[in-house]
Amino acid sequence: MHAQFLQLAVDLAAENVKSGKGGPYGAVIVRNGQIIASSGNCVTSSLDPTAHAEVAAIRLACEKLHDFQLTDCILYTSCEPCPMCLGAIYWARLERVFFACNRHDAAAAGFDDSFIYDEILLSPPNRKIPMQHLGLENAQLPFQLWAQQEAKTLY
Repeated sequence: MHAQFLQLAVDLAAENVKSGKGGPYGAVIVRNGQIIASSGNCVTSSLDPTAHAEVAAIRLACEKLHDFQLTDCILYTSCEPCPMCLGAIYWARLERVFFACNRHDAAAAGFDDSFIYDEILLSPPNRKIPMQHLGLENAQLPFQLWAQQEAKTLY
């Protein structure tokens, strides 16, 4: 069954390229053997750099299930998730991920995100995009207010 859902993700990625909608990526989210959501990459068509197939599918699944956690869902994706998608997968708390191609296959096709993995390991001031901490007097206020909030949903 896993191979069938993964093949759907690969087919979706291929169709995405053929149709000109976006990059060569597809993702399918399944719960209890039923497809909950699917999406191709639509970065260029939506002009949204976060519109990777996995992120788009996660958004659709969360909307459909009316929940921000997908703890009982499996993600099938045409390629190993990039660092951004990996973060989204962990935040959505997906049960499991199956992928067809790996990051090296993606790099060979011109989608090399190894520099992001490298950047994550660096301290913020040493990254290629300069990042500087500015300590503001009231910077902790949002966290303090959150801590005081009695009716909050943890995530």
